[in-house]
Amino acid sequence: MDNMGIVVESLDDAIFFFTEIGLKLEGRASIEGEWAGRVTGLGPQHVEVAMMVTPDGHSRLELSQFLAPPIVSDHSRAPVNALGYLRVMFTVEDIDELVSRLLKHGAELVGEMVQYQDSYRLCYIREKHGLLIGLAEQLGNKG
Repeated sequence: MDNMGIVVESLDDAIFFFTEIGLKLEGRASIEGEWAGRVTGLGPQHVEVAMMVTPDGHSRLELSQFLAPPIVSDHSRAPVNALGYLRVMFTVEDIDELVSRLLKHGAELVGEMVQYQDSYRLCYIREKHGLLIGLAEQLGNKG
């Protein structure tokens, strides 16, 4: 897999949010014109994109803010059992510290923090524009 794409309401806010989780901004660009619309099937389009890379360098997220054409539907408040690509999950070092930081920036905890056996502490968090992200902290032997 090369990357996973997420359409966002605010590119700046999304970059900040994913930077807080530990991803790094690889690059940012404005893409527009008829050629780009031929790939997406949208016709002429104007989109601001940012490529984020995970700390291990193995995975990437492409964040897209469409300026034209306008967004046609909003799934940002869909529950976790909605059909389609809904969330991405990240392994984090200190889930309590990260959740605390994200809450201060307008994110909300979905449900509650739970522990799965002696393996993981897990939660879902929604950033202020509605993106749903899973967080997992491995317990025990983190070696």
